[in-house]
Amino acid sequence: MTKKKEKDEESSETTDAHSDKPEPADTDLAKTLTKEEARKFYEEKGIDLSPDVPIHPQPIPEFEKSISDKIASIFGSKVTVDYVRPKRVRVSTKKEDILDVAYFIRDELKYDHAESVAGTDYPDSKEIEIIYHLGSYTDEQKGGQILSLATRVPREDIPSPGIDKSRTPSLRDVFYSVEFHERECFEMFGVYFEG
Repeated sequence: MTKKKEKDEESSETTDAHSDKPEPADTDLAKTLTKEEARKFYEEKGIDLSPDVPIHPQPIPEFEKSISDKIASIFGSKVTVDYVRPKRVRVSTKKEDILDVAYFIRDELKYDHAESVAGTDYPDSKEIEIIYHLGSYTDEQKGGQILSLATRVPREDIPSPGIDKSRTPSLRDVFYSVEFHERECFEMFGVYFEG
């Protein structure tokens, strides 16, 4: 047998061996679910979607637990501390207490900057939530950690910035980098940051 013939037979064997390619994925499986279909899917899996379900029911890692415990021990019922996932803790407080909590987070826990600020509109409950995402450049142990500090303000049907109930203290004197982000929340949601 010549070398050319051997090569042709090998390539035909290779082709034959791989000719049973799987069919392309069923496109129906990749469709986007409606809200009702998604709810039904989760209910069938036994996943509770009610708002009372803890954010993350697994045991809290030691580092995140130490941060949560420190905040809770100082502020008690003035804060709600939730473990979201590894390297993510969320602290919720009333707008009247946000400055005290922010100073504690900066001075005692050594979170030295705000990475971003987000606003979320909750029209059904007539509230706007402001969330500060805090991090640390100077503490290696906190590298990659995000501490979310959140507060809610009343949502006004007809906003009157500066004179309605949506006023809340600015954290600019605590974390300088929030100035632009707070201004954006003011422009998007009408939340007036005092200070």
